Amino acid sequence: MTAPIYKRILLKLSGEALAGNKTQGLDSDVLREIGETVKIISDMNVEVAIVVGGGNFWRGRTSEGMDRVTADHMGMLATAMNALAISDALEQAGAVTRVLSAIEMRQFAEPFIRKRAVRHLEKGRIVVFACGTGNPYFSTDTAAALRCTEIEADILLKATMVDGVYDKDPRVHSDAKKYDHVNYDEILSKNLGIMDATAAALCRDNNVKIGVFSMENLHNIVDMVCGEDIGTIVSD
Repeated sequence: MTAPIYKRILLKLSGEALAGNKTQGLDSDVLREIGETVKIISDMNVEVAIVVGGGNFWRGRTSEGMDRVTADHMGMLATAMNALAISDALEQAGAVTRVLSAIEMRQFAEPFIRKRAVRHLEKGRIVVFACGTGNPYFSTDTAAALRCTEIEADILLKATMVDGVYDKDPRVHSDAKKYDHVNYDEILSKNLGIMDATAAALCRDNNVKIGVFSMENLHNIVDMVCGEDIGTIVSD
């Protein structure tokens, strides 16, 4: 197996991905495969942190009539459930994990403290971040960009349902063009849609390198960590 080119990564997973072929909830087979794949990366002496969304349980922005702040708080609780599920899958694969939450829930997770998170990573523990940034109006993509910056990860790996960044949705347009490399300003000016503008601007301002790849084959995570020519790289 090719050697990894990154020492510390942050992996961003959508909540929907954890549902597999279901429309919502959790797919045990997907969780098991994620756990086994991330354990491979950890065994390569790569420090791994994970941010997960909550869309398989709750899509707050589509809740008509509900106060936005309340809806976002409910979404944070959904990410906490997913974080615990991923942590359990990793532990069953033989990894050692810690769940750190932006919202205090000491019975389930440690509070997020940056130096504590870094120390866990240095000790070889896989850190799963829950509850986004802890603030409404910010997506889990923004949380991933923030945590990636805080822990000084080498790259933010964003798992998606397509195999990279395209100039338009390849699931709709057969003539969509894939980018092997794209810069932050293009992501923003062309509205390429890999993450919201706040997250993209935060990555640009802090020079956070992003790797976008398909989650259809989870071994792509390993390939990205090893620098294989797949997906799309976003940098300056």
